[in-house]
Amino acid sequence: MTQTPKDPLHGVTLEKLLNELVARYGWDGLAKRIDIRCFKSDPSIKSSLAFLRKTPWAREKVEALFIQLRQRQG
Repeated sequence: MTQTPKDPLHGVTLEKLLNELVARYGWDGLAKRIDIRCFKSDPSIKSSLAFLRKTPWAREKVEALFIQLRQRQG
């Protein structure tokens, strides 16, 4: 029997994920890592969540950055 790797995003809401990234990098740092206008121009959690929920490619980039952050933390 093989064990499948645990999904690193399991149980993590998009809002929690975004809050952790902003706490770690700030809006400027997040905008430098992921080139999305909602991170650069008058950023907020609410507007960013709305954008990420309707833009799959952007959400994938944010989720990938979050997974990288979690892997570095141990």
